[in-house]
Amino acid sequence: MQIPTNLTDPFLKSMSGKGEAIRALFLEHIKDKVIKVPIKVMLGDGTVSNQESFDPEKVRRFYNSILKKLPDWACDGISVTTDQDLRRSFIKFEVKESRYVLSVHMSLQYHVLLFYKLDHRVIDTQKELSEISDKIKNLQENAAPQNDKIIEKKLKQKGYEGMDQQKLFEVLFEHDDLTQELTKHLQPNQEKINSLIERRSVLFRELDNMLIEIYHTIPVLVDEMKMIAAEEGCLCVFNLEHLKNNSRGGNLDPARIPIIIKDDLLKRMDEIENALKM
Repeated sequence: MQIPTNLTDPFLKSMSGKGEAIRALFLEHIKDKVIKVPIKVMLGDGTVSNQESFDPEKVRRFYNSILKKLPDWACDGISVTTDQDLRRSFIKFEVKESRYVLSVHMSLQYHVLLFYKLDHRVIDTQKELSEISDKIKNLQENAAPQNDKIIEKKLKQKGYEGMDQQKLFEVLFEHDDLTQELTKHLQPNQEKINSLIERRSVLFRELDNMLIEIYHTIPVLVDEMKMIAAEEGCLCVFNLEHLKNNSRGGNLDPARIPIIIKDDLLKRMDEIENALKM
């Protein structure tokens, strides 16, 4: 059973009231943690752009402070999921009272945009990459007819002139020494191309290292369906489940929950609220 709920049972109304108070506190903390600060970045064409970003580490520290104040609750720590430019930072923790489990899910969903650092090296690197790409293209285009002539000449010297492609393939397959000799004569151009390709890879890695992430979200409470739909926002939900035969069920009758267990569950909600009163 998810809490808050609209059911009118007195116990569930008390749980829901405490849940709403916790959600309000949680949202206030999130608003504080995702305050954006201005930052200058560079676009791919070298244009300087003004952006705003928050620090996700503040959210993680906030989660950690909650968990430290709830040592009796079971939790697997802070989790982060990544789906292309969408990320979610969340915690899930729970506690068992007799045959009832109260679990909590707190989450923040945000988008990540990539920009370059404000560094002139970005422009220099992109310029060199463009020049290398042109050189590789020219070498490959020029190499093709030159290589055809070299291969034709060498094959003529070896007595393989005028063969069709299928027969020539069979000859090269059967004579490794001929293949190696032809490759050796074609190697000079290929070495230049390989060297340029290697340099291009180095430059791409340098560009990747100059990328920075900009984080954006909206500090509003959303439900699980909106999170699945990739909407920005935060989530704070509670679930009360009944344990039976080592399995959990959300369909429970509040009238059958012992009064002492109800009191313990309400106290557990108070623990969460107190953990958020920082």
